[in-house]
Amino acid sequence: MKFNVFKKTVAQTVNHEGAVAYTTSAELELYTAVVTASLSNTFYEKENERLQRIINLINRVEPSFVARLAVYCREQMYLRSVPLVLITELSKSHNGDGLVGQTTQRVIQRADEITELLAYYQLSNLRTGDKQLNKLSKQVQKGLAQAFNKFDEYQFAKYNRKTTVTFKDALFLTHPKAVSEAQQQVFDRIVNDALETPYTWEVELSAIGQEEYKDASDKARAIKRKWEELIDSGKLGYMALLRNLRNILQAKVSSDAIRKVGEHLADPVAVRRSKQLPFRFLAAYKELEPLKLNYVSWLMDSLEEAINISAENISGFDLNTKLLIAADVSGSMYQAVSARSKIRCYDIGLVLSMLLASKSKNVVTGIFGDRWKEVNMSRSNILSNVRKLDSMEGSVGYSTNGHLVIDSLTRARRKMDKVMFFTDLQMWDSTSRSGHIANSWKEYKVKVAPQARLYLFDLAGYGNVPLQVKRNDVFLIAGWSDKIFDVLAAIEEGGDALDKIKRIEI
Repeated sequence: MKFNVFKKTVAQTVNHEGAVAYTTSAELELYTAVVTASLSNTFYEKENERLQRIINLINRVEPSFVARLAVYCREQMYLRSVPLVLITELSKSHNGDGLVGQTTQRVIQRADEITELLAYYQLSNLRTGDKQLNKLSKQVQKGLAQAFNKFDEYQFAKYNRKTTVTFKDALFLTHPKAVSEAQQQVFDRIVNDALETPYTWEVELSAIGQEEYKDASDKARAIKRKWEELIDSGKLGYMALLRNLRNILQAKVSSDAIRKVGEHLADPVAVRRSKQLPFRFLAAYKELEPLKLNYVSWLMDSLEEAINISAENISGFDLNTKLLIAADVSGSMYQAVSARSKIRCYDIGLVLSMLLASKSKNVVTGIFGDRWKEVNMSRSNILSNVRKLDSMEGSVGYSTNGHLVIDSLTRARRKMDKVMFFTDLQMWDSTSRSGHIANSWKEYKVKVAPQARLYLFDLAGYGNVPLQVKRNDVFLIAGWSDKIFDVLAAIEEGGDALDKIKRIEI
């Protein structure tokens, strides 16, 4: 058997800390790379390195998987930039059967994503000169033309900016066909730079800032009135509300306006419709915490209600399931998820772990770095639990000794049904004792809990895992959205992370 040798499905490698790790299939690596990508620098990987790895992986998997993954990222992970990358790179090698056009039309869900896709297409194809977007892929062109029909004048006007690629550029490139006379008039106004200025909080507050006032008090009163008007109008979007809680409180709006803000934050319909990533609630909560202003505590309670509503469809586990949740608080987890964000990978892990803990009745929670530390938590307050864990920064050190979590269970002969790690997976042993989670897990299974299952929630997508992912024993799930728990539910039913993606219809 010199040539037709047995196929090795998993290869041993080393992770970014030099510890033994394992590769995964190209599909699984691509999935973990994109659902954890903000296309910014990470602790171990630069932005362009991640992007190039994604491009290389796209060329190693089936085009239909790339298309389904783009839809999954946009519709279930609520990501906007990465799906556009997937579509553009797919269009370079696959452009004949309508797959790219159908996926493009489906993934574009906000008007500015039309121009964002074209801007990336221009960069990716190294276009230069006056006609940087000439010879656009026919399928991308068709998908974008169809996407134009999704939006009205307000949506175009809201995102009509002086960027590298404008809506006028996109219109001339894609030649969308208007479905009505009214829409044709909108297209004409795009061409003539005559879109009506939209009523948005940014436009309204900008107008306030350009007016002249007698003194600072007069300006403050004008800002207060404008915030109250925006709140009353019902046109302040949910994301805008989350991002402006500090500004609203500092404007000292009326108690009636504050009541409306709190009620909207905790309104079940508004929460579900907003499709916020869980860490958005934490970001707003952290902004409120240090403020010495009236109503802060009430709005913090409203945010607790909101994140609980967002988690209502998470299945969790009952009293009969012994669950351990371990959150990685090592140094590499403190990298911000993007250049403009204060949220770190660390925060995402804590939020997701506390979401699951809140839905489980027999659960042990804790954090690990140099050491493993159990921390008892109430199940009722997700965000305050996250902040409690956050306040313990440094208390367990900054290494990634995940094996110590398992070792503690083995020593105590403590039987768990499910052990879950929320981590960047770059585990190693800082104690110089050659400990490794793969060995610890094997020993635990043999000596204590033969039926136990290990779940690795990958929050960074570096492309390797600390032990082999086996369908009946060790499972890999990735992402920053609460939708990762849908994947967990699929695993409980006998599937895996990729099954959910492959079932998507294009």
